[in-house]
Amino acid sequence: MTAEAAGSGLTRRQLARRTLALGSALTFASFPAGPAEATPRTTGGHLTLRPGSPERAGLLPRHLNQLVTDAETFLAPSPEHPWYAGAVLLAGRGSTVALHRPIGMAVRYAAYDEKTDTGVEFPTAEQIPMAEDTVFDLASVSKLFTSILAVQQLERGGLELEGTVAAYLPEFARSGKQDVTIRQLLTHTSGFRAWIPLYKAPTYEKKLELIWNEAPLSPPDTKYLYSDLNLISLQLVLEKITGLPLDTQLRDEITAPLGMHRTRYNPPASWKPTIAATEDARAPWSGLDRGLVWGEVHDENAFSLGGVAGHAGVFSSAWDLAVLGRTLLNGGAYGRARILSPASVELMFTDFNTAFPGDEHGLGFELYQHWYMGAMATPRTAGHTGFTGTSLVLDPTTDSFLVVLGNSVHPVRSWRSGSAPRVAAANHLARAVPVRPRHGRTAWFSGMASATTATLALPPLATTADSRLRCALWWDTEPQSDALFLEASDDDGATWQPIPFTTASPGGTPQKHPAGSVTGWSGRVWHRLSAALPASPALILRWRYTTDRLYVGRGAYVDGLTVRGADGTAFDETRPADAARIEAVGWTASAN
Repeated sequence: MTAEAAGSGLTRRQLARRTLALGSALTFASFPAGPAEATPRTTGGHLTLRPGSPERAGLLPRHLNQLVTDAETFLAPSPEHPWYAGAVLLAGRGSTVALHRPIGMAVRYAAYDEKTDTGVEFPTAEQIPMAEDTVFDLASVSKLFTSILAVQQLERGGLELEGTVAAYLPEFARSGKQDVTIRQLLTHTSGFRAWIPLYKAPTYEKKLELIWNEAPLSPPDTKYLYSDLNLISLQLVLEKITGLPLDTQLRDEITAPLGMHRTRYNPPASWKPTIAATEDARAPWSGLDRGLVWGEVHDENAFSLGGVAGHAGVFSSAWDLAVLGRTLLNGGAYGRARILSPASVELMFTDFNTAFPGDEHGLGFELYQHWYMGAMATPRTAGHTGFTGTSLVLDPTTDSFLVVLGNSVHPVRSWRSGSAPRVAAANHLARAVPVRPRHGRTAWFSGMASATTATLALPPLATTADSRLRCALWWDTEPQSDALFLEASDDDGATWQPIPFTTASPGGTPQKHPAGSVTGWSGRVWHRLSAALPASPALILRWRYTTDRLYVGRGAYVDGLTVRGADGTAFDETRPADAARIEAVGWTASAN
């Protein structure tokens, strides 16, 4: 995180509102969401990656194609400047990388002209297009590597999750930090402020003094506050207990075992032509006057620490990050190599921040964050972003993974805002995972548009006191912000009343919905729905799905609609005449 990011007033996590019970188990096998499952590929052990078709991955090609099309729109002004000069997009499921596409330029601008707010381009012959193996400064995605190294030490007994940081670094106890624990560093609940300018301290020892003397803004475990200082402190702990610098630990414990040969701190000069450039770093937008940053870490504090830091500094490629993601989705193993136990991965993907709804966080990993995970977000979905324009999203529910690496601070950080390209890519990958209709060949689908109301209405029906609506229901929405309502009208649509209903998932306990609505996460499985209906000579039933203007979930599906009472069947979707009378506004009859 840079000074500008910390001072912008924008919080990184504000919009997801569900929590995941501490200690809940995760399943790492593929969820049967589509007509084809990802084809396993192993190297004498656990799944390894290979390029393949969307069909082999059990994904729908048209949505992956749209992922690329939408990503390319952000190479143009969006709305005033490009969000990134270029990007590498990678998406897959199971063992198959179904999309690996470079777009735009890895190196385009030699400088930024602040007077005209334009980029000064290199001559065309000196510009470098993105390639599949382009290496990026990952920025805060680096925190995941530090977190994995810490969890490895938890496995080996070198660290205790609830042990105090001061037990390993006595100087850390200064200024009221004596009770801060390793867990609180990993979950950003230590009380540290977001950032301090370590790079202004003239020596390494003076930088440490700034950390030792830093007082928490709040007592531990009372607030969530994302802070680079947490992972810098964790770096110091890891280096103390292992006696090894962090870059050596990264190589020995993660990248070498997994064959991640394009991942390291401080890439050599020979890599520079294959590295995406970042920012023309000059005051006042940068804390250091460095000119075009290309091949060196962008983050000022990481740069001042010699390029090796717990919060930033790792460089990597899209394929290497996919290997890391596949390893975690495998439960800590890749081929014959194992870097974590399944229980440790489960711990990293378990929400420790149940006291802070909307800031769900495992050990190092963020969870359930629609603001960049889009419709891939579930209580199990784990990931992280980086200030330079990078992100990794892992969805164990569908066994899918997404890497979006962009150089969005090239030529200057002020040209981009928000995470629209990340959200768009995640929405398309989520949509690419098919949902099988519960009955027959098609089911009604609400779509995934934001700021929209979609309705699915049955024709006027004669109902009696014992009439019931039954159907199959599937929903996954942004919690609280987007909701699905079952409503009825007996005055030709002039007024509408909620219809309470009950749902039950396979093998689950029936759940009552007295307000006649559902929102949030339902497990991405079909639920049986039953609702008692009021007696009316002309009752109209409708599903109404509403979304706000920000983010969406995977949407809602309705299938097998019937209305029956003692007098017989008033409506049956399987009857062609009845189905033809359904009025769908914004809903489509989708086969997947």
